[in-house]
Amino acid sequence: MSTYLFFPPADVAQDEIWRYSCQTWGEKQAEKYIKGLHHHLQLLSERKRRWRPLPGYLVVPSDLNIEAYFSKYEHRYLFFRELSAGSIGIMAILHEQSDMPIRLCEDLRRIEEITMRGGDG
Repeated sequence: MSTYLFFPPADVAQDEIWRYSCQTWGEKQAEKYIKGLHHHLQLLSERKRRWRPLPGYLVVPSDLNIEAYFSKYEHRYLFFRELSAGSIGIMAILHEQSDMPIRLCEDLRRIEEITMRGGDG
C-alpha cells in the first residue's frame, strides 16, 4: 500500500484548512473535509494515472530539480512529488483563488530551506 507524507508547508496548510472550516462551518464539516482530502491523497498515492504535470504557468524553479505534479480536491490544488518506495510527498495545498505561481514557489523554497538545514520545520 502506497502512502503520502506532508512537507511542512502542506502540513501547515492542512491545519489552517481545519481551523477555518471549524470556525466557518463547524467541526463536523471540517472533519468531513479533512477525511475527504486524505482519501483523495491516498488515491493519488495508489494510482499514478491520476497525477497531472504542472500546467505551463506553474513552474518549479530549475535549481530545485524537482519533478512536481498536481491534483485538485474541491477548491484546493494539491502539489506533490514522488518519493522513494512509491510514496508521494505533499508539498503545497493552495486554494484555487490564491496566487498559485507565487505561493507554490514560496512553499517550494521553504521546503528547500528546511532540507538544507536538515530539519523538518
